[in-house]
Amino acid sequence: MTPDQVKLVQQSFAQVAPIADKAAEMFYGRVFEVAPSVKPLFKGDIAEQRKKLMATLAVVVNGLSDLPSVLPAASALAKRHVGYGVLPEHYSVVGAALLWTLERGLGPQWTPALADAWTAAYTALSGFMMAEAYPQAAE
Repeated sequence: MTPDQVKLVQQSFAQVAPIADKAAEMFYGRVFEVAPSVKPLFKGDIAEQRKKLMATLAVVVNGLSDLPSVLPAASALAKRHVGYGVLPEHYSVVGAALLWTLERGLGPQWTPALADAWTAAYTALSGFMMAEAYPQAAE
């Protein structure tokens, strides 16, 4: 990611923060719509899960300026998700749902440059997380 992309992601996430619960609701609605088979992976309170999602996104987005600072937590999260039944192919579903949610949440502020920046951020982080969670697949 370029410094400009980091800045775009951080600025746009600041605009999403005031509608965090609605954004998380849209995100999970989209995930369950396009991949209904993942719904059973969510055994707890979905409202609590929405809060965790937005808190995690905030940490990651704020840490993009110093990516190595968030990688240990991302590694631990990826490994925990394996235990929940998350598979490598779920990462693309989540990425697509995230971009879909951001596009709708940001409306006209969603530009090709912003889409590229969020795609770069998600691709970098999800690639790292998959390598951490499924090291045998990366070999």
